[in-house]
Amino acid sequence: MPTPAKGPRLGGGAAHERLMLANLSAALFEHKRITTTVTKAKRLKPYAERLVTFAKRGDLASRRRVLGLISNKGIVHELFTDIAQAVENRDGGYTRITKIGNRKGDNAPMAVIELVLEPVSAKQAVVAEATSAAKRGADKNEAAAAPAAEEAPEAEVVETEAAAAPEAEAEAATEEAPAAEEAATEEAPAAKKAAKAPAAKKKDEDEAK
Repeated sequence: MPTPAKGPRLGGGAAHERLMLANLSAALFEHKRITTTVTKAKRLKPYAERLVTFAKRGDLASRRRVLGLISNKGIVHELFTDIAQAVENRDGGYTRITKIGNRKGDNAPMAVIELVLEPVSAKQAVVAEATSAAKRGADKNEAAAAPAAEEAPEAEVVETEAAAAPEAEAEAATEEAPAAEEAATEEAPAAKKAAKAPAAKKKDEDEAK
């Protein structure tokens, strides 16, 4: 017989263990608390809480999955309506184990496993509300930071263009300066030649007389 993953197996085999856990879960959901050995209670706790999680989903697939384990339709209906509604605001820990001492006769350690159907305390509700508010505030800050991050590159581009404008003007002025000097150099001989022309004409007229 193969060894189970978690501790010794309950009952004679794997099928027997599954049936025992299913029957214990059905009794727990029907009576809300049962007395059993500590070993069975510890093995029943994750099994029953998983079924409660299916009940909180409330869809048809989950209901059929639970019906495959618990054949009593009345208990399954109570699980999906009353128990699931009672633990709607609870995120986990649907069962509680309380040790009550050893059993007379074989001295086996006994425990009471019960469903935690009490509403979530006010302190826990306040903590949950504060956590959700902090999460909403963080999401809001991230959403506000995203447009600012998009505008930052645009501002950098504008600043870069503004900084590049004086440099371009200085380069243009530097290029225009030699051209102006060349033009002035070319105009100077022409002006000298134009100034000499009337003097030469007057000299020719005097010689002609």
